[in-house]
Amino acid sequence: MSDSTPSPRRVAYLREKRRERNAVRAVQLALLAVLLAMWELSARLGWIDAFVVSSPARVIATLAGLTHSGELWVHLGVSCLETAAGFLLGTLCGTLIAVVLWWSTFLSQVLDPYLVVLNALPKTALGPIFIVWIGAGTASIVAMTLAISLIVTILNMLVGFVSTDEQKVRLLRSMGASRGQILCKLVLPANLPALFNTLRVNVGLSWVGVIMGEFLVSKAGLGYLIVYGSQVFNMDLVMASVLVLAAAAVVMYQLVLRLEKYLKKRLGVIA
Repeated sequence: MSDSTPSPRRVAYLREKRRERNAVRAVQLALLAVLLAMWELSARLGWIDAFVVSSPARVIATLAGLTHSGELWVHLGVSCLETAAGFLLGTLCGTLIAVVLWWSTFLSQVLDPYLVVLNALPKTALGPIFIVWIGAGTASIVAMTLAISLIVTILNMLVGFVSTDEQKVRLLRSMGASRGQILCKLVLPANLPALFNTLRVNVGLSWVGVIMGEFLVSKAGLGYLIVYGSQVFNMDLVMASVLVLAAAAVVMYQLVLRLEKYLKKRLGVIA
């Protein structure tokens, strides 16, 4: 048996893990099917008011109409672009600011109470301010998304940076490593798990920021569809938009997980 050939015990273990994953997915799909069936049945039997809560059949018909007219792809594309912009900017800028604060302990101590206050502040309250400052458009929506994810990224990454194994830091210092070398060779690689955890959190926060921004000022996007549907009492449109939003958020989350798995194999440093 060559060194690259897995042992029978390893093969059995992998097979068992695969069965477990398949069982979990099967139960998840079955649960979703049961919930949708109960929703549809309740609407058809009159247990719930389908005008108020819609039904799967009516949602599917609405989605089919939006898809046929092309409106769905326009609104979905607008929301996805806004979310991607806010997500990437929030993660990148937040990580860079966290690096600066790790580099300068004095600056970190000065800004710490302000970061705490900004983190506690409801970001939706900043929406009207952004609209006045930036204008009623995509830029203000991205700014709101950035405001929601930026502070969380700074705090999460900064905690990870300052929690890096102090003994390893001292070892590198004793060997004459500069602060920049410590950052690149130890601190950043050691905090890749924290970065991906922040990315997973920022997926949800970015969508929250975009939808809230589209609630306030937008002529396109899933948030616009939800607000428009509620204004004209078209709950089929509202529920369809919410389901598309959920699907888009899941897809984005899965992309982050796939990127994490790719880097695990590529770098071999993420625990």
